[in-house]
Amino acid sequence: MTEILRAALVIARRDFSAVILSKTFILFLLGPLFPVVIGMAFGGLGEKITTEGLRPTVGVAMPAADAVRLEKARGLLADRLGDDNLPRLRRAPAGDPGALLAQRDARFIAVVSGTIERPVLTGKASDLAWLEGDIGLIASVALAGEQLPHVRVEKRPVAASAGADAQSRLLTGRAAQILIFLLTMLLAGMVLSNLVEEKTNKIIEILAAAVPIDAVFLGKLMAMLAMSFVGICFWGSGVFVALMAFAGPNMMPPTPAVGWPVFLLLGVVYFSTAYTLLGSLFLGIGAQAATVREVQTLNMPVTMAQMVIFFFATYAVDHMGSPSEIAAAVFPFSSPFVMIARAAQDAAIWPHLVAIIWQAVWVALIIRLGVWLFRRHVLKSGGGSRRGLFRRRSAPAA
Repeated sequence: MTEILRAALVIARRDFSAVILSKTFILFLLGPLFPVVIGMAFGGLGEKITTEGLRPTVGVAMPAADAVRLEKARGLLADRLGDDNLPRLRRAPAGDPGALLAQRDARFIAVVSGTIERPVLTGKASDLAWLEGDIGLIASVALAGEQLPHVRVEKRPVAASAGADAQSRLLTGRAAQILIFLLTMLLAGMVLSNLVEEKTNKIIEILAAAVPIDAVFLGKLMAMLAMSFVGICFWGSGVFVALMAFAGPNMMPPTPAVGWPVFLLLGVVYFSTAYTLLGSLFLGIGAQAATVREVQTLNMPVTMAQMVIFFFATYAVDHMGSPSEIAAAVFPFSSPFVMIARAAQDAAIWPHLVAIIWQAVWVALIIRLGVWLFRRHVLKSGGGSRRGLFRRRSAPAA
């Protein structure tokens, strides 16, 4: 066992150095910045398009006095409910509402005519069902006029609210779930790409002829896990600096139930178990493929299954203590996502100790399965011993 671990560390150091010291690793670290920058650049434009272009506009084909009252009522409601929550009103010429909507240059999706007391809304059936309540509310406020009371709400702030704290901790748990899932899917796939490259160059067979196959498997897994932590530390530091510089300490996420130090430690542990489980499957299944296309074909079912498991875990977050939440916490592939969300909502530590031991058992089992699949492929290709490698090198040319 000591020999296997020593050989695995040698393989891990080799793979880790090859990845970290490569020029493309800088691009890998900077890669997440590109969608962030693009999102910030086009976020304002997208919001403007959504609020300005997709907000419905209703034409007002009423007498001038009624139109003024309707617009005034709409402005009063907008001050209280928000301008984006109400349809816009635009004066429309008098005439048949159906003919107005049929015009090519019509800028509204429905027309309200009649009077304030008896408004008539004309438009497509789907639009009428959408706008009926808003137009009715605006007309009611216009009809009430100055008689509409304005009730002032007395504000009484409190230092703590259990409901608000529970909601904020739920948001923290969901964010941690999504983060661990995205990091696992993003970084575990690199194990597969590294395997494909070395299979193509026959490096796997050379390594298997020099050291035990178990050491090759463990070494690659350890190297990619260590590389993942380098990337996470880089990205995490950048996010923390950005929050402190632009948002300030008041914009920090809500404090989880177990506290930030324990929560971050559990996050590292649960990411490691989720990564190891998925990475072991990728290595074991990927070793069975002979071409890149076969690797992609085998990779698809694992990825889709992992997404289904993640959705199951996100559903269980809202039902703590329910059979679905317990089942998701017991199932090894969803357990890391469920338990990190539980850490955000429940201060108890002992469930995490049990979960970590349970996940460690499954990590050992999945690694053994992956090693068996890995060994099966390498031995089948003749690369499991120095003798097999020597035979291939010394075979006479045809």
